[in-house]
Amino acid sequence: MIPVPFPSVVPGDRFGETYYWDTYFTMLGLQESKEIGLLQNIVDNFAHLIETIGHIPNGCRSYYLSRSQPPFFALMVDILAQEKGKEVWKQYRSVLKKEYEFWMDGAESLKEAGKGHRRVVRLEDGSLLNRYWDDNDTPRPESYKEDVHIAKESGRNAHEICRDLRAAAESGWDFSHRWFADKKTLHTIRTTQLIPVDLNALIYYMETSLANAAEIEGDSQEAEGFRAKAETRRKAVLKYCWSHQEKFFYDYDFVKGELSDIPTLAASYPLYFKMADAEQAKGVAQKLEKDFLKFGGLVTSLVESGQQWDSPNGWAPLQWMSIQGLMNYGEDELAEEVGKRWIKLGVDVFKRTGKMVEKYDVVNSGLEAGGGEYPNQDGFGWTNGVMLKLLSFDRFRNLA
Repeated sequence: MIPVPFPSVVPGDRFGETYYWDTYFTMLGLQESKEIGLLQNIVDNFAHLIETIGHIPNGCRSYYLSRSQPPFFALMVDILAQEKGKEVWKQYRSVLKKEYEFWMDGAESLKEAGKGHRRVVRLEDGSLLNRYWDDNDTPRPESYKEDVHIAKESGRNAHEICRDLRAAAESGWDFSHRWFADKKTLHTIRTTQLIPVDLNALIYYMETSLANAAEIEGDSQEAEGFRAKAETRRKAVLKYCWSHQEKFFYDYDFVKGELSDIPTLAASYPLYFKMADAEQAKGVAQKLEKDFLKFGGLVTSLVESGQQWDSPNGWAPLQWMSIQGLMNYGEDELAEEVGKRWIKLGVDVFKRTGKMVEKYDVVNSGLEAGGGEYPNQDGFGWTNGVMLKLLSFDRFRNLA
């Protein structure tokens, strides 16, 4: 285990150490519970990891050191700033910049269009966007036997497929047909050739946060520089990840030079961070309502692949990002319907089983969520956090 200096909260069940993106959604509940000291400890733990390791690893185990997870640290600092004031940004400005440098490593030397270096890709028009990556290309120690088997069965270069498996683990969506070339099997995983729309929305927020932090400290030149980077990224995401035909956001395959045609809830992220225009938001909302809304909330994708980040599963983080994203564009009625269905499902399962769980089957009433490399987990940090946060809203307060 990688030690951290202060008390923290772990996801639960098999996940007995700190995990990166899980923790942000747990913090939403801690904020509602007025656990301000614990929020401070958590942010300081992640700042410590960035300063000592150079980035926040996937989780606090040494075998996770070669990869990170979706970069939510800026949003964690924002929660703390909501409670303690904007001066908080001064304290974490340098460490947030260090995390940004980790994600952007190699950007300056990457000159050739259509090529990537680590987590950065240069696009056809010269703009830079990001992908998921892992600095190792061997089987994951935590899933060694499975990765060896997949590599052998695939017939592909073992180092190539192991890198793609690891990169999908960095995404947090391990696994989903979102990453599969044939849309069906893990053997065709191609994570590193995709520009994920959600990752780039998160890094857009990191850039705007760094601009705001610089402004608070009176560094107008750096603030202007990061605002320009953020705006360039926003335009690139809208150019490369938006389908005019489908009116929905997709990942972009920079190797093939074309949009992925696999719709997932990752499309909600540009709405959450207010990157989309009103028409784009309307298009996303209409597709979410038509195709993704099920009895228990929003389903992660529209395909049953047997992987856990696909239908019929719904996950608390994606409900939160979608609900908030819809509200940002005045789609309150749909946001409220999603929230009500998700809360009802969570409450029903709790009454029936006495526990909250990692993920839920939002399509089939009464069935337990499944798929993936391990059984559904009890606990569960991010489910608890999102549930508490939603129940703090007036429109949801009486549903528990």
